[in-house]
Amino acid sequence: MQIISTIFTLSFFTICCLKFMHAADPPLSLDYYKSSCPNAEAIVRKEMECAVLSDLRNAALILRLHFHDCFVQGCDGSVLLDDTFTLQGEKNAPTNLNALKGFEIIDRIKNKLESECPNTVSCADVLTYAARDATVLVGGPYWDVPAGRKDSKTASFSLVESNIPGANDGLLSIIAKFMYQSLSVTDMVALSGAHTIGMARCTNYRERIYGDYQTTSTMGDIAESHLKTLKATCPAAGGGDNNEAAMDYASPNLFDNSYYHILLRGEGLLNSDQELYSSILGVQTRKLVRQYAENAIAFFEQFSESMVKLGNITNPETYVDGEVRKNCRFVNT
Repeated sequence: MQIISTIFTLSFFTICCLKFMHAADPPLSLDYYKSSCPNAEAIVRKEMECAVLSDLRNAALILRLHFHDCFVQGCDGSVLLDDTFTLQGEKNAPTNLNALKGFEIIDRIKNKLESECPNTVSCADVLTYAARDATVLVGGPYWDVPAGRKDSKTASFSLVESNIPGANDGLLSIIAKFMYQSLSVTDMVALSGAHTIGMARCTNYRERIYGDYQTTSTMGDIAESHLKTLKATCPAAGGGDNNEAAMDYASPNLFDNSYYHILLRGEGLLNSDQELYSSILGVQTRKLVRQYAENAIAFFEQFSESMVKLGNITNPETYVDGEVRKNCRFVNT
């Protein structure tokens, strides 16, 4: 126990130092487009309604895009950039490859906005608005979105791998990556609740279902049946890497707090999810998982607050050399 306490103390000191390296106050405001594009939010909302009505899974795709954008260079639309001869984007980084979808939804929204208010609404703001609306459209909470982000002219392939939490990361690694973005442990547990919607690929949960799943799970009849289904579509020997399973098998298309109930039963699909409840170091995270499982309103309130903090992670360079892209896939020429 003394060794574990020492490791935790040193790790906590390290991640606290990282936090102060990245902290910044973004120049954002709620009425940023009041004069220049008053219908901006309404246009985003209407297009998101169409996208989610056509396929409920689109909500999770947009939320994931927003998260992956903000954790690399801040919320600057860099994740939307395609590779070109002069720019290596983030889409083909191993963590993002085959994992990120929904780019065409952002394209459609941006085209509508360019028709209404040319050269005005940044792609970074489009994605931030869209993530909020995606959440609301599948039953989640609403929050006001400060705007005024600029689009980056750069992307970072390498930072994707170092900044984005991995499916098999341990608890301290996950905490460190969130604190580097000035997000607290409470933010981390609340934002992880976004996994109440969306799918995970076999390559990201194979280690979990053939590892300690049966150790952490209560393994009732439902859990046993679910595990058999997971193994049938995700062979231990390999193959089927892109086969998908819901991270919240109870209500995969509804934004609710059932994700936390799944963690309480030890049935989290990803190692990184179950770590929040089962890790020996997870004293605070375990308490928060229980709280959000018992109180959906508390989860919704904290999720809203944490999503604002996530969206406020800006890229300072964009306020010196940023732009409003005409096409979210390419830097302006």
